[in-house]
Amino acid sequence: MSIDVTTPPAPTGAPGEVCPTRFRYWERKDLPHWQRRRAVFRKLTGHDLFPTDEQARMLCEDQFAGDPVAEKFVAEVFFGKEYGHAKGRKLLERALDDGIESLPDAPASMVDLFAELETVPDWVDRELVEAGAAVWRRWGTMLFSVAGAITLEIYTEGAVAMPLSLAGGYAGDNALRRFLETNKFWIDVSEPGQLFEKNSQARKTAMMVRVMHVAVRKRVGEHPEWNYDGWGLPISQTYEQMTQIGGAVAPALSLWLAGVQTTPREMRALIHFNRYMGHLLGVQPRWAPETIIEQIQTLMMTTAARSYDSGRAGKELIESFPAAFAPRPGQRGLKKLRAAYNYRIYSAYCALWMAPETRRMYDMPSAFPWILIIVARFPLMTAVELLRRLPVLKGLHATVMDKHRRSWHAAQMEGREAEFDASSALRR
Repeated sequence: MSIDVTTPPAPTGAPGEVCPTRFRYWERKDLPHWQRRRAVFRKLTGHDLFPTDEQARMLCEDQFAGDPVAEKFVAEVFFGKEYGHAKGRKLLERALDDGIESLPDAPASMVDLFAELETVPDWVDRELVEAGAAVWRRWGTMLFSVAGAITLEIYTEGAVAMPLSLAGGYAGDNALRRFLETNKFWIDVSEPGQLFEKNSQARKTAMMVRVMHVAVRKRVGEHPEWNYDGWGLPISQTYEQMTQIGGAVAPALSLWLAGVQTTPREMRALIHFNRYMGHLLGVQPRWAPETIIEQIQTLMMTTAARSYDSGRAGKELIESFPAAFAPRPGQRGLKKLRAAYNYRIYSAYCALWMAPETRRMYDMPSAFPWILIIVARFPLMTAVELLRRLPVLKGLHATVMDKHRRSWHAAQMEGREAEFDASSALRR
């Protein structure tokens, strides 16, 4: 069954609201416990805990919105009779390496896609983008750990878990491989100046990820297990935008628990950096949260709307994440020791950054006594965060953290290359 994305969804929730039926924000936002939280938040910050109703409407409607420019290209080239996946990928890679102008006979849909890639929106502040990328480099491997762990929280939702489960990327034995591919994406896009450099590795990686998302959206949307009325489109604009928040304010606040201090100025840079990175990925929502408060409000709206309907798909995704780091058959010596440490410390990170009630729903490895490592090094991490602000140490700290994330990633990949493959069939 194919999805007609031009057909408007049925209204749900409050009068006039268009929202997937499993996204239960409108029926829960005024429940007593949320009202109490809103009152406390307003008293502390002077702001509501949730977005305005108009902003919330746009977030709901964007759950039925995809990426029409990239979708047209993928339909014509990757799924079309003239090219197919193998030829389509080679064509895309050539355009990314040599420029679209190197292909005088490129399909019109491809020309449109690259015109969007190469056009920097007027709202972009290049210095702010670079400042945000620098924060990711400074976080080093802590970006990998916090982003991986906090994402588990949203795997309780079928709208997020089902595309990943059906595609198989983050489930079972594939979990570590796909997570490391994501790490490669984070490394590439946060390299200095790379997001603005034509034919750069960062832009190439971003485009490959964008095309992969579109291909998965098409396959999952046509799968009989996909609930269009309940979940909207697979990998919708709203949930892609949540990924951008998951790279900005969400990890910045979470990392304070591990002693990594991110200032409000750095958070604002992260928001801008992630927004432009999202633009390269085809994330063009009706409304983009541009402030720290707006991102917190969007997170809280999504939290209030949860229906915990991912079932076995969510269970597999969540439980596969820490298990992916465990020593593998055939590993010996230092490799086995490194894997054992990664497994234990990522188990502790999951306990630190998952809500206790969510974690209790799943079979997660024990965090004790390994979480004591995080507790013990908290003073050291705090001291490093204070000292790195000294001009004489700022550059050195950033260089060391960037080098560490690269060496960690290379050790985990063991000579493999990230593929960002858009051709894989669904698991079932």
